Amino acid sequence: MLRVCNKRDEVPYLSSHASFPNVATKHHAIMSDVKKKRTFRKYYYRGIDLDALLDLSSEELVQQLTCRKRRRFARGLRRKHTNLLKKLRKAKKEATPGEKPETVKTHLRDMIIVPEMIGSVVGVYNGKHFTQVEIKPDMTGMYLAEFSITYKPTRHGRPGIGSTTTSRFIPLH
Repeated sequence: MLRVCNKRDEVPYLSSHASFPNVATKHHAIMSDVKKKRTFRKYYYRGIDLDALLDLSSEELVQQLTCRKRRRFARGLRRKHTNLLKKLRKAKKEATPGEKPETVKTHLRDMIIVPEMIGSVVGVYNGKHFTQVEIKPDMTGMYLAEFSITYKPTRHGRPGIGSTTTSRFIPLH
């Protein structure tokens, strides 16, 4: 039994009786033609789209940041922070088009992510090892430290030694 669906779809579909195999193949052919292209979400940082954000001067960018970050930039970037930016630029420049740039390792957890860093891969030290962080547009205005956790979260509710009498039967590896 063949029925036509809503007017907005304009595509026929099969009812629960799939007794017409040729109609089913026609249905799949029609659906493949109707399939939409994938659209990506446009990114905005405080009302400014990504392309305009990349074109902003450093003074205009600082005005868009929150108070703590504005104060940090007003007091000036230290040499180690500017060196990190230079290394990221160099890694991006040397990368082949369409591939991720080389990872740049750093201990600078207090570095504020600026639009220039988008697309870079940074190894952020968490006290034990370097956590690889790929900088995305959503991370603009945050610190690198926010993406490299320094502790191992506790797993509450797990039995351990001394918790109950049944815990001694848990084999320790």
